[in-house]
Amino acid sequence: MNEPEAAERYAGERLRLFAGQVSGRPLFGPTLNMDISRDEQRVLHALAQGGRIALLKTENGKITGLEFFNREGWLMSNCNLALFKKLKARKAIKSSGGQPYRITRRGLELVRSEYNNR
Repeated sequence: MNEPEAAERYAGERLRLFAGQVSGRPLFGPTLNMDISRDEQRVLHALAQGGRIALLKTENGKITGLEFFNREGWLMSNCNLALFKKLKARKAIKSSGGQPYRITRRGLELVRSEYNNR
């Protein structure tokens, strides 16, 4: 490959990187605009308002259940282990330092705003 061809190829690569693509594929993939279920939406909305998910574990660390609290501290019943695992797999919730699970920036991107009747 001579020098002008290399320069053209390099310019094309830079243009694709600028447009958000590498080798013809988007950088962020199809998961950026992922639709979420109604139940996931409700849980993420409550977490975005200040709620938290505390895990219940056995002595040897096995997860047996969870408690989902809204921002006022009321125990909510619309989150189960299957829904928790989905949200964790989508990186919408995260725990740090042994604290209860909270919403992440990714979770805030996934949740759509809801009108609050307060």
